[in-house]
Amino acid sequence: MLEIKNVNLKLGQFSLRDINIEIKSGEYFVILGPSGSGKTVLLETIAGLYCPREGSIRYNNHDMISLPPEKRNIGFVYQNYELFPYMTVEDNITFGLRIRKESKDIIRNKLKYLMSVLNISYLLNRYPSSLSGGEKQRVALARALIISPEILLLDEPMSALDMMTKLMLQEEIKNIHKEFKATIIHVTHDIEEAMFLADRIGIMDNGTLNLVSETNHIFNKTHSCFLSDFLTIQKKRWGNNGFLQRFVEQA
Repeated sequence: MLEIKNVNLKLGQFSLRDINIEIKSGEYFVILGPSGSGKTVLLETIAGLYCPREGSIRYNNHDMISLPPEKRNIGFVYQNYELFPYMTVEDNITFGLRIRKESKDIIRNKLKYLMSVLNISYLLNRYPSSLSGGEKQRVALARALIISPEILLLDEPMSALDMMTKLMLQEEIKNIHKEFKATIIHVTHDIEEAMFLADRIGIMDNGTLNLVSETNHIFNKTHSCFLSDFLTIQKKRWGNNGFLQRFVEQA
């Protein structure tokens, strides 16, 4: 279990405030929120890129704050994928194992397995500049998964994709979750994406995370505040385009 308790972090004028959440091992947890709400900063804090001024982060009762990022066994897929432009796809994917000085046999076997799971064997000798958005996403996922992470962090992983590619990747990510059984924390501003993938959903706004609900309970009367508050946040930040209200009415 990932336990985040009373985490506070200040970055310039922005702050994470009193983040408290328990995420079960193997759970798919989605954080919904508008741009600038602190979603990525929270992921980066879990990954070890920032050190909170207060609070604790523990995984299976082990303190994570004292560990450097490379010791946390966390895979991270950024919104823009962060692939190394002058490395081939194969070198990008195997980078994490090579810096850990894994044997060639282990690297070869893990690479072969992921190529099969993600269906990207044909890309191995290509460079990131020649890849489509969907191909870059699969390569980024393979690079994160090859180190066998216990926790996988996904930062708006489908925001730059066309609708058809996005729908295919949603299915693939769901299958990857079943296959690898990693704890996944996925941030997005897309409620449909969240509903399709998540076991539980939490709303983030202005540096706070709250209104956590199991996905299949969101539309219960007892959780009506969940969507009501999210609609309020949407209207405040992006204006009222009517989409979310129609989504609620259809549910």
